[in-house]
Amino acid sequence: MRDLVLLLLCATAMADPQLLSVKKISDAAPHSAFTDLVYFKDRWLCTFREGQAHVSADGAICVLESTDAGKWERVARLTRADGDLRDPKISITPDNRLLLTAAIALPKAGGAKEHRTLVWFSEDGRKWSEAKEIGDVNVWLWRVAWHEGKAYGVGYATVAPPFVRLYESGDGIAFKALVPALFEKGEPSEAALVFDGDGSCLCLLRRDAKGKDGSAQLGIARAPFTEWSWKDLGMRVGGPALTRLPDGRFIAAGRFYEPAAHTALAWLDPGAGKLTPFLKLPSGGDTSYPGLVFRDGILRVSYYSSHEGKTSIYLASVKLN
Repeated sequence: MRDLVLLLLCATAMADPQLLSVKKISDAAPHSAFTDLVYFKDRWLCTFREGQAHVSADGAICVLESTDAGKWERVARLTRADGDLRDPKISITPDNRLLLTAAIALPKAGGAKEHRTLVWFSEDGRKWSEAKEIGDVNVWLWRVAWHEGKAYGVGYATVAPPFVRLYESGDGIAFKALVPALFEKGEPSEAALVFDGDGSCLCLLRRDAKGKDGSAQLGIARAPFTEWSWKDLGMRVGGPALTRLPDGRFIAAGRFYEPAAHTALAWLDPGAGKLTPFLKLPSGGDTSYPGLVFRDGILRVSYYSSHEGKTSIYLASVKLN
């Protein structure tokens, strides 16, 4: 009898997730993309880039706010006259403020660009501090995760040779290179970090090389996060996001490429080094860069897509057992 109960519990826990809804929450700009999502002080905040195109000199950062994840209000827009603001990522600091990171692409002579990473702080998501530069020039610190009072993030080189670097900060402003060369093979770039219940850090790393050398990598390390082991996940992932559910399971999201580009959710098994897509979201074409927040049994996923013609911002709600 006990074994039967356990089997039923396992079957219930692994029941298929349900896509409850998908809602377009912004299409005001000609091109809207590169999202992130957070739940902060009883409100939802979604941030993304707006511009004329996927790459354009007028890139600005938009912040939307909602109390119910249904009706959204535009509450902030950050701009820079000297460059293209790209890929905003939002997190909550240990002292309960918002930290927003983004890159700025600065035009240089001959058509070249110089990339720098910027950070802003806010108490409410509406009013933001002046931007401060963090990290190293031409090493794009793409996403920040907090653990035991410290911020960690992986930056990737925007000039040759390609590599990624692990940063650590105690305040979200002064970032030091904890591992100067974290990974170097296969043109590594964007990375998402998450921390396990045992204190381990997991890194889902995108690679852009052609063929099998472009498959995503899973890195695992224990504190102080200076020694890493890596597993090849056997598939490409663009714009990766990663979260840990309260029951210890890991969900990854991003752009998957088979049979065509789309945004999807996947189970991540760190021990086996296996990524198993389980839910394709309504998407296609120019798409990906999700944000993930699990709350009250619902996983909410912000992402962008051009499957309806114009590149727009969407929010999906997924029921998980």
